[in-house]
Amino acid sequence: MADYEIPDDLRYSEDDEWVRRDDDDRCVVGITDYAQQQLGDIVYVELPEVGSNIEKGEPFGVIESVKAVSDLLAPISGEVLEVNEALGDAPETVNEDCYGEGWIIVVANDDDEEHEILLDPTAYRKYLDERGG
Repeated sequence: MADYEIPDDLRYSEDDEWVRRDDDDRCVVGITDYAQQQLGDIVYVELPEVGSNIEKGEPFGVIESVKAVSDLLAPISGEVLEVNEALGDAPETVNEDCYGEGWIIVVANDDDEEHEILLDPTAYRKYLDERGG
């Protein structure tokens, strides 16, 4: 099995997005190290509009690499508060620092249940192992 960085302070979706709750309802969302490695060199990220609403499990944007084009699926529902506009000029930042400067959006979400049903780091590692990641 390949070695992927899976920070302990995040929650994960089975669609390979991560969520970091910064305060009561502010959640930062990005793609995991596994996802960025599978995609390869990222060349474009399509972001939603600030103020738009996203629904858990539904596409909110697109990420394009030299190998594939993939929908970004919302790990949680809520209003988009911020988008990482720096990715417009430097989409490769997702490859370089997917858990830091390569974040994708910030969402307002105060639904504890949606957050709690996301995978913890141990469950996400197991999920990757089971699917051969």
